[in-house]
Amino acid sequence: MKDIVSQEVFAKFPSYIRGVVIARGVDNHGEKPKLIEMLSEVVAKATQDESLQQIKAHPRIASWRQAYTDFGTNPNKFYCSIESLGRRARRGDQLPYINTLVALFNYFSLKHMVPSGGDDLKLADGDLRLTLAKGDEPFTPLNSDVVEYAPAGEVIYVDNSRVMCRRWNWRQGDHTKLMPETSDVAINVDCLPPVAKGEAGAITEELAGLVKEFCGGEVKFLLLDAANNEAEI
Repeated sequence: MKDIVSQEVFAKFPSYIRGVVIARGVDNHGEKPKLIEMLSEVVAKATQDESLQQIKAHPRIASWRQAYTDFGTNPNKFYCSIESLGRRARRGDQLPYINTLVALFNYFSLKHMVPSGGDDLKLADGDLRLTLAKGDEPFTPLNSDVVEYAPAGEVIYVDNSRVMCRRWNWRQGDHTKLMPETSDVAINVDCLPPVAKGEAGAITEELAGLVKEFCGGEVKFLLLDAANNEAEI
């Protein structure tokens, strides 16, 4: 199995870097009190973060809004995942503890203001690819049974059968969603400027450590960029 960012994506977004955490044999059951406290603390900090009051201008969100515009999506209608989290957190909305892996990347996303999301590797079909849609790839949104299709040119994350995430990091698909019984996972960390390669590597390593701490298993991490756009996972 490979994780691939297509050169089509890098042609449009040459500075993009994807951090990837691969973990196998994890335990995703139950809730971790320490992580619940960490989530509460990062939300409380967000309510005091003045930069989130003008969220569209936040440098780590403005770059995603521009990227969404560049591939034909209205960023005022469709928020990237970190803008959605940031808007909830600045209101003080406590993030639900869906399961430990989801809680981890929500905490991590808010801490570093970068999009992050995960997929169950045992439910994926073949290679995982971030690419531009052709228009015929089926997508079923999280917790839905409705099938839809991304328009040609949209950035999608797809396996050999179905779209796993639409609009780069806007909405997760249902078929690879993380559940308490998930044991093998790929978690992505999406980085656009001002996040450069050094920081991308450091925060992806940090996330790998958090997964190991809270879920155990065999954990590794890697970076994909224009010069190294695929890796065996």
